[in-house]
Amino acid sequence: MANQDWKLDGEEVLVSHQSEIIWEDDRFFTMTYKGKNFHGEIMEENLENRMLKVKINHCEYLISKKGPLDELIAQLGLDKVKIRKLSQLKSPMPGRIVAISISVGDEIEVGDSLLTLEAMKMENVLKSEGVGIVKSIEVKTDQVVDKGAVLVTFE
Repeated sequence: MANQDWKLDGEEVLVSHQSEIIWEDDRFFTMTYKGKNFHGEIMEENLENRMLKVKINHCEYLISKKGPLDELIAQLGLDKVKIRKLSQLKSPMPGRIVAISISVGDEIEVGDSLLTLEAMKMENVLKSEGVGIVKSIEVKTDQVVDKGAVLVTFE
């Protein structure tokens, strides 16, 4: 296998053989690298996905090793997160529009706050579940809306 078959916090790293690990038990270890000692601990194990979360000298790292199918999965594009393109935002419940956080023409990303809807004396911030560009805002502040009403349309 190639030298770049390990990842540290998601970045490929070269593995050198200038280090030594001495296990104190099944969780704690001491790593010697270029003459310096580093104390480590395994925080989480996800062996099915070939991942370990370790703490070395009070810093946490996610370490993973590529498997035989990882290159094929990447070539097929199956390792990319699917992001939904927005067409409309509908009201999830009846309520009153308290605030609008967007404008026509804004580019929206996943997790962006779109507007605030008050329902049952609680303010609910509606956030984007996809990406898009705001085409039109169908409501105004203080407007009362029904469940399922179109609030925003996207290009």
